[in-house]
Amino acid sequence: MVSRVIPVAPFDLVLFGATGDLARRKILPALFHRFQIGQFGNDCRIIGTSRTELSGEEFRSQTAEAIRDFGQDVETTAEEIAEFTQLLDYVAVDARGTGGWDQINEKLREDAVRAFYLSVGPSLFPDIARRLSETGIATPESRIVLEKPFGHDLASAQELNAALRAHFQEKQIYRIDHYLGKETVQNLMALRFANSLFEPLWNSSHIDHVQITVAESIGVEGRGEYYDKSGAMRDMVQNHLMQLLCLTAMEPPARFTPNAVRDEKVKVIEALRPVPQTSIARGQYRGRSDGGAGDGYRDHAGNPASRTESYIALKAEVANWRWAGTPFYLRTGKRLRERVSEIAVFFRDPPHNIFEGSGPVHGNVLVIRLQPDEGITLRTTIKDPGPGGMRLTGANLDMTFAEELPESGRPQDAYERLIMDVIRGNQTLFMRGDEVEAAWAWADPIIAGWEEGGEAPQPYDSGSAGPDDSLLLIHRDGRRWRGIGS
Repeated sequence: MVSRVIPVAPFDLVLFGATGDLARRKILPALFHRFQIGQFGNDCRIIGTSRTELSGEEFRSQTAEAIRDFGQDVETTAEEIAEFTQLLDYVAVDARGTGGWDQINEKLREDAVRAFYLSVGPSLFPDIARRLSETGIATPESRIVLEKPFGHDLASAQELNAALRAHFQEKQIYRIDHYLGKETVQNLMALRFANSLFEPLWNSSHIDHVQITVAESIGVEGRGEYYDKSGAMRDMVQNHLMQLLCLTAMEPPARFTPNAVRDEKVKVIEALRPVPQTSIARGQYRGRSDGGAGDGYRDHAGNPASRTESYIALKAEVANWRWAGTPFYLRTGKRLRERVSEIAVFFRDPPHNIFEGSGPVHGNVLVIRLQPDEGITLRTTIKDPGPGGMRLTGANLDMTFAEELPESGRPQDAYERLIMDVIRGNQTLFMRGDEVEAAWAWADPIIAGWEEGGEAPQPYDSGSAGPDDSLLLIHRDGRRWRGIGS
């Protein structure tokens, strides 16, 4: 299958925080790769802004270095980088003052799509939105892109939404969650809604439970002070894992349009039961056995009395007809055995085993892997090859179709897809304001419950699968976690 690249309309993209880590590591390399394959051409402009005083040439040089350091491992020539950087310009801007805004306005074109990417701290979102509106830089058709965290709780999310809506319509606001840009996350929707094989079985009558895992092998080194104010629940569960849960549990939308898809996601969040503290396990990693002193979470956070969780597991239940009786187990943590993100759908065991003496026959497991190796596998039971009777064993049916998929040799980074969707005006893979608020309304009581209890997270060893309490959480239901990295 030949990849088909559909060019986007000419655009002017203003990147706030252009000298920051996210811009250098993700956003600018993503834009370069879309330019490299011909998604957009020389009729587009990218204007970097930050507080730092730089010339346009200095910004172009820094961007070229970022592409070489953090770009995808594909063939790239110096000529391609030089051609891309000619699209770049730079303006030093005071986000809370008046400096630089007139210069931005002078560089924008009337006949191009205008997009404003806020790769800055959330505290600056309202100020930049207000300045864009008051200066006339933002038109009624402009788009504004916001990175997480989007609020710290329900009240702050509502306040931030109100501040944005004072200057932009909801159809102009793109709240980005890079997990939704992953190829396999979108393949989950295609797998469910474009095939007649799975959707008739996608319910509590046939699915025993679902496990959603986002495990990281690294700790919070270098960002401990920030992380200690959020923790795994705010940093991962309320947004990333919630999005994966919604896509797994949602009803088929009537049409594949942004609001139709997001309507169904909101219904899932609103159907979630309150989670009792007995259905939650919290942990905090301690140092590796060979790491010596100063290698634990509290060392990295700079807080010897920290009660912030670096690991959380919980049992969520969707109270509707499709999912009644089928639990969703969510877990995420730092300094675990391996880096892996996956959705594992466990189908029920066959009601009767006709193969006496062959051992137990287990239900199928559909695994959607998001990282490190994106793909889909189905665990099936087959006959063990060879003579000697009907011996059964498990085997994986590979459903990744790696050789058939477009761009299989150069998969897209999530940011590539999401930024191009902003230019197209497609909000399907972005969170809507009511969706964000519904997620916080579910998460806030969970956080308040353990803060009121005052219990510290359970310590767990770095490089392990997490705290013992997380094992008990699922063992009480007669189930077991999938091995991390299995």
